[in-house]
Amino acid sequence: MSSPPPAFSDIAKASNDLINRDFYHTAASNLEVKSKAPNGVSFNVKGKSSHEGSTSGSIEGKYVDAPSGMRNFLCRMTTTPFSRTKVVFAARWTHMLTASHDAGITLTQSWTTSNVLNTKFELDNQIAKGLKAELATDFIPSTKDFGAKLNLHFKQPNFHARAFFDMMKGPTANVDAVLGREGFLVGAEAGYDVQKAAITRYSAAVGYAVPQYSAAITATSNLSVFSAAYYHKVNSEVEAGAKATWDSKGSNNVGLEVASKYRLDPTSFAKAKVNDRGIASLAYNVLLRSGVTFGVGVSLDTQKLSESAHKVGTHFEFSG
Repeated sequence: MSSPPPAFSDIAKASNDLINRDFYHTAASNLEVKSKAPNGVSFNVKGKSSHEGSTSGSIEGKYVDAPSGMRNFLCRMTTTPFSRTKVVFAARWTHMLTASHDAGITLTQSWTTSNVLNTKFELDNQIAKGLKAELATDFIPSTKDFGAKLNLHFKQPNFHARAFFDMMKGPTANVDAVLGREGFLVGAEAGYDVQKAAITRYSAAVGYAVPQYSAAITATSNLSVFSAAYYHKVNSEVEAGAKATWDSKGSNNVGLEVASKYRLDPTSFAKAKVNDRGIASLAYNVLLRSGVTFGVGVSLDTQKLSESAHKVGTHFEFSG
């Protein structure tokens, strides 16, 4: 059976990841600590210091429904004496919770240094096969501002669709869909404002992806910004990619980025990229020991080597 194609935003994922990920100069320093409690709750603490001197961070907790815990809870609930009415009510909830258990429930909560409380509740394969529903909320205690979004992801062989509804602003809806067959991909995206009864944005993309290489052409911002991306996994050690972008409403210049990745050994790799403006970036990542990763990156303006236009950043990640 054919697997689902990628989401619309991931049609050019291989080249975008090669060009954008694991370049650590974008912040002066990054720290990430990941851990998992015995009961299955995972924690992720992030901290970042920008080149301008500001700092930001967040702490996140994530719980994925454990099969044994739900089974035991259901057994205890159904063996408790109930009246006839309560038995019917409990039986209905037992069926719903059993379905939820089989499908999977995930609860994620985070608190940022900007004093924003985020909560996301996910139901995977519960409402229908291949459908994941997400309810995401954010709350700012200082201003009492509240936001709520409903996200739907639907995957089937050769088909992948998503819908994002902002319930508090507009409301607005953003939907996209991708069709795929034998590596060929075609997708489209549209935004709609319910209050204005108008389409606010639309995009389109075509691509071709196989494990060794991929190529994609996208047209975003109401088909005014065009980009072409290419990715090639040369062998187990070398990857290469490029991306060209042209804004039809801007200048006639075409932006170009070229990147490569070389795996030095099983525990380390180096990356390099350069763009049409002469900005060159280098990065190095190494696994120091089990659960400890260190990364360092530098960005150089090759047209202003004598000026202080360069950036250096570090990244530490601890996991256990």
